[in-house]
Amino acid sequence: MDLSTRDLGDYGERLACRYLLAQGLTIIDRNWRCARGEIDVVAVDGLELVVCEVKTRTSEAFGAPFEAVTWRKQRRLRRLAGLWRDEHDELARGLALRIDVISILRPRTGRASLEHLRGVC
Repeated sequence: MDLSTRDLGDYGERLACRYLLAQGLTIIDRNWRCARGEIDVVAVDGLELVVCEVKTRTSEAFGAPFEAVTWRKQRRLRRLAGLWRDEHDELARGLALRIDVISILRPRTGRASLEHLRGVC
């Protein structure tokens, strides 16, 4: 079954959230947008605020999904995390910031695989 890019992204974000919840994190925001971009998932892991970028692909023909998170994207995620914190001070107060990437490979047949990279920048 072929999925549109949007459907594939939605699938990946749902899978990532289920995974994060199973790992004991608390999801506090999804698909937060501002004029400068979007954060896929914001969660709390103990005393850390986790900003999570989710990358989902159907093959590794153009590299693993996490390889799409370049240093430019990492820099943008840090800026977006700061903007999110400014807007949600009551939720973020006292928490250290961590940027994670969840890489999901969903082949046309078989099971999806998930890789969680913690503290990428």
